Amino acid sequence: MKYHGAAFEEEVNRIIINALREDVGDGDHSSLACIPRSASGKARLLVKDEGVIAGIAFAKAIFKHVDPALKIEKVKNDGDRVVYGDEVFYVSGSSRSILTAERLVLNSMQRMSAIATKTREFVDRLEGTKTKILDTRKTTPGIRLLEKWAVKIGGGVNHRYGLYDMVMLKDNHIDFAGGITKAIEKTTDYLQEMNKDLKIIVEARNLDEIKEILKSADHVYRILIDNFNYEDTKNAVDLIGDQCLTESSGGITLETVREYAECGVDYVSSGALTHSVYNMDLSLKAMHE
Repeated sequence: MKYHGAAFEEEVNRIIINALREDVGDGDHSSLACIPRSASGKARLLVKDEGVIAGIAFAKAIFKHVDPALKIEKVKNDGDRVVYGDEVFYVSGSSRSILTAERLVLNSMQRMSAIATKTREFVDRLEGTKTKILDTRKTTPGIRLLEKWAVKIGGGVNHRYGLYDMVMLKDNHIDFAGGITKAIEKTTDYLQEMNKDLKIIVEARNLDEIKEILKSADHVYRILIDNFNYEDTKNAVDLIGDQCLTESSGGITLETVREYAECGVDYVSSGALTHSVYNMDLSLKAMHE
C-alpha cells in the first residue's frame, strides 16, 4: 500500500505522535515553568539559507496536533524557492503551544527542505530529457513518508515505499534463487499464488543479464541498469527498446546525471536525495508587537 488519502493522514499523525512522545515526554517544563498558561504570542518561520522550502503542510499538522487553536498564516507554499531573509509563515496563539511544537517543526522542515532542494537540483539538470529522478529506500527510519513527500515537493518521483508495494529482484535475490530466470519464475508464481498485483523490477549487472531478463520481458515492468558506464547504458537502452522501462542507478551524481539521461533511460534513482543532504537553516522567531 502506498500512502494516500486516509492512509497518508494516518501515517503523518503516527509520526507526529511518536516525535512528540520523544521530545516532550510528560511536558515542556521550560515553558511550563516560566510562561503563564494565558500568555499568547506570534512567531515567524525565517529562512537563513536558500533553496526549496518543504514541510509547511506538515508543520501545520504538527501545530494542529499540539493545539488546534493555533492559527497559521502562510506566506510561502511547499515547493517555492526561498532565499535568506524570507518569511515562510506566521503562527499565533498560546505561547506555550508554539514553543512545544517549535523543535519538531524546525527539525522536520529543515530536513524536508534540504531533500526538496537537492531533488530540484537533479530535476533542473534533467530538464529537456524524458528522464525522471527517483528516490530510494535509503531513508531515515521512522520518517520515510516525510522524506519521500519532500522528494515529490522537489519535483521528483517516488520509487516504492517499502518491501511490500513492489518487487525488486536485486543481485542477492537472483543469486540465492539460482539465476535471473528462476528468480522471475518464482516471483510470478508467488504473486499468482498470493493473488498480489505487484510490479516487478529486475536488476542487471551486465548486458548478458539484460538479454536474459528480456526473455521474461512480459513479466518485468522495469530493468534496473546498475553501475553501468555511459556506453554500456546506451547499449542497454537500445537492447531493451520498448519491451520494459529502464532505470539507471549506482553512484549517479549531479555531475553525471545528465549524461545518463542522454543515454535514453526513463528513470535515474539516487539514494543521495535522502541520505546525503545538509539541513536548510531555518528558525522560528518570536515577534514583538
